[in-house]
Amino acid sequence: MASRLMWASRAASYLRISVFHRGFSSVVKDLKYADSHEWVKIDGNSATIGITDHAQDHLGDVVYVELPEVGASVTQGGGFGAVESVKATSDIYSPVSGKVVEVNEELSNSPGLVNSSPYDNGWIIKVEVSDAGEIKNLMDADQYSNFCDEEDSKH
Repeated sequence: MASRLMWASRAASYLRISVFHRGFSSVVKDLKYADSHEWVKIDGNSATIGITDHAQDHLGDVVYVELPEVGASVTQGGGFGAVESVKATSDIYSPVSGKVVEVNEELSNSPGLVNSSPYDNGWIIKVEVSDAGEIKNLMDADQYSNFCDEEDSKH
């Protein structure tokens, strides 16, 4: 039993090190990504939108999220809000066109959810998609990872 525990902790510390060495943030497989570092999860004609782990990592601690009104129209590549961090304010662009049907009210009290849970609790808006064809303009997880690597290597 003791040797199995020792092996498990050794494996865990090895995994932690190898993950750390990847050098880039986590990317979720079943999402689509915009080159402005937003992600979108498509479910029928509904789209949940947030900023990527890569984006929140570059921004630093988020202190405020400016949300649009429910009912507002968004267009692919158009700004709809902003994320303010201790370092900078960054506009948020919509990866798809449509109508805002829900905003994440939790972010008013807990903007740090964007940092701690960018793909889950830190989502920003939900949109009723008006043109599903736009989704093919977005990157998949592998393309986005490569895009981030290239972008980071330029800085």
